[in-house]
Amino acid sequence: MQIALTQTIAEKAESQKRPYEIRDERLKGLLLRVQPSGVKTYYCEYERGKRMRVGRADVLGLSEARAEARKIMGAFFQGVDPGAEKKRKRSVATYGEYLDVHYEPWAKAHQKTYAANLHRLRAAFKPFLGTPMSMITALDVEKWRAKRLEKGLTGATVNRDVIALKSSLNRAVDWELLPANPIAKVKKVREIVQTIVRFLTPDEETRLRQALDTREERQRSERESANRWRDERGYVLLADLRKVVFADHLKPMVLLSINSGMRRGELFALTWANVNFDQGIITVEAATAKSKKTRYIPVNQEARQVLTDWRAQCASEATFVFEYEPGQSFNRVKTSWLNLLKNANIEKFRWHDMRHHFASRLAMAGVDLNAIRELLGHSDYAMTLRYAHLAPEHKRKAVEMLDLAR
Repeated sequence: MQIALTQTIAEKAESQKRPYEIRDERLKGLLLRVQPSGVKTYYCEYERGKRMRVGRADVLGLSEARAEARKIMGAFFQGVDPGAEKKRKRSVATYGEYLDVHYEPWAKAHQKTYAANLHRLRAAFKPFLGTPMSMITALDVEKWRAKRLEKGLTGATVNRDVIALKSSLNRAVDWELLPANPIAKVKKVREIVQTIVRFLTPDEETRLRQALDTREERQRSERESANRWRDERGYVLLADLRKVVFADHLKPMVLLSINSGMRRGELFALTWANVNFDQGIITVEAATAKSKKTRYIPVNQEARQVLTDWRAQCASEATFVFEYEPGQSFNRVKTSWLNLLKNANIEKFRWHDMRHHFASRLAMAGVDLNAIRELLGHSDYAMTLRYAHLAPEHKRKAVEMLDLAR
């Protein structure tokens, strides 16, 4: 039977002793198959003898079925066999193959930190890479998690790993590679919340600054020595580091970090267009912020001077504030940072801890916690409360409310 299908016709189509089909005149290839049981299913016959299931009529409306059928027909007219493509997708045998064939291309297009996420999945779940996705069970993950915790990993780290695994398998469900997420019921382990944050003592900050100055002087001396060697041989001399405020990127990066509280990624992505020297404001754009919200950071006197001096010695056409090469921002400072900490005799202090140092100094100076939250770009106020113990006025004012209540 071939008629112009309508939603009403689809709903009123009655079952018969044998299955029958109603073909749509408006969209060639779309048909509604009615079973004796009363179940009605839309199909798209994109080529004679080749059809794909679109969905049940009690789930999909006619307009939705037509839209899906158009996609199938569109793929076919572009030279892709939709049925063969679907079988190819379902033929992905192992979790590792799934990551390589499907998840990685999608992650590259949709995830800002796709490289780190894929590295986490392949490293943390190495035992599962050779396992068929449908064979990964909640018990397997529970056993894997127990071993990770026995090795000393924190609950927070293990939870992040499991969340990443769940998310990747949810995509497989969305793409109809799995009927359901096999580890959907795996719950988080209890995390021990650490309220202590690492920040520099006054003595450590002094040593850090001295180590920066010592490093700069060493670089200048080495440059002078190199230029004497080049001059003796008639080579072109390198730039004189005595004529600029900073020998290289590290000192301005560190000083700006402890005076702005920017995350490392935000610092690396900062452009000169986002530095307003007239108003003394740094704009952290939503695209580079972890919270995905734009925020504005007023700069203090030291940060303003650092930016002014650094701008004067950078190329006028530079896009990023800190460029590794023209048009290419820094993406790592691990080696120079670790050497700096070693020379300053500072232990267990990460680059990210400079952000804690910034917030801790504000809290100890009596700055309102909500102002600190806005400067840091925390979407959750609970993240800022870790600095509450450093703000004596915050608790004192709370207790004083008892006097007012009498």
